Amino acid sequence: MRVLLSSVAAMALLTACNGEPGEMAEDAADAVTEVTEDAVEAVEELAGGIEETVEEAVSAPTLDQVLTDPRREADRARDQYRNPRETLEFFGVEASDTVVEALPGGGWYGRILAPWLAAEGRYYGLNYSMSIFERLFADMTDEQRARLEGWEASFPATAAEWGGPAAGGYTLGSVPESAAGTADVVLYIRALHNMARFGELDVAVDDAWTLLRSGGVVGVVQHRAPADETDERADGSRGYLREADVIAAFEARGFVLEASSEINANPDDPADHEIGVWALPPSLRVDSDEQRETNAAIGETDRMTLRFRKP
Repeated sequence: MRVLLSSVAAMALLTACNGEPGEMAEDAADAVTEVTEDAVEAVEELAGGIEETVEEAVSAPTLDQVLTDPRREADRARDQYRNPRETLEFFGVEASDTVVEALPGGGWYGRILAPWLAAEGRYYGLNYSMSIFERLFADMTDEQRARLEGWEASFPATAAEWGGPAAGGYTLGSVPESAAGTADVVLYIRALHNMARFGELDVAVDDAWTLLRSGGVVGVVQHRAPADETDERADGSRGYLREADVIAAFEARGFVLEASSEINANPDDPADHEIGVWALPPSLRVDSDEQRETNAAIGETDRMTLRFRKP
């Protein structure tokens, strides 16, 4: 700015050097004053524009902007079943929150959370332990194992592709002490059935308790088995859990069930499929075209939506 003002003043003096000495001095002073005032005004206007541009660049996008972003083009077909806006609003998630999402997987919710939280909040992932992955994928290759073992380190870069980046990644059952009490929200969206299936539902509940600050929220969306379903068929191996069992697990740890919602309910889902939730969209793992058409018409699974708060 000093260079700009000095240059302008010099030009004014040169311009004024065309008259009598007395007039020349007076004209020069007037010219310097006039041009300097114009220069200051121009610089202030330029600075204001730069500040406004910077504020726009770092300001948080609205949820509307994130949901309509082109990177979600392929995801939007599922919005009618997963209701992301209503679900996040029900859980009370804000753009300034620190949010931990369990099993971010291929990024369906990540492409919402990563860009939405990037400016003002913080986004973390929470993934299965290797012992769970080994039980899920018995024929895991060395390459797959290496990728999964390095997940915590690689997750921020993955989230950056979704619009993030993430602030970090954690592993279920191994949340570090440094993360205790740092989260505003922990999300378990279709993420609890395998933990229940392998007897580690309490691990998921305990990790949420550890991560959350006092007053923090756990948001649960989970495939819902009928209330009278047998223990064997509602153990998570088919993807479905009984709502009462999920509530009991969180309340036993000290969480308070603050509210439940039917946002993600689907009364057309009988929840009795022999292969479980994977018989319905988006998997549609059925043999015949006729059954595939029938199941596609049902839509995605019936789901409980629960909001717990840590006292």
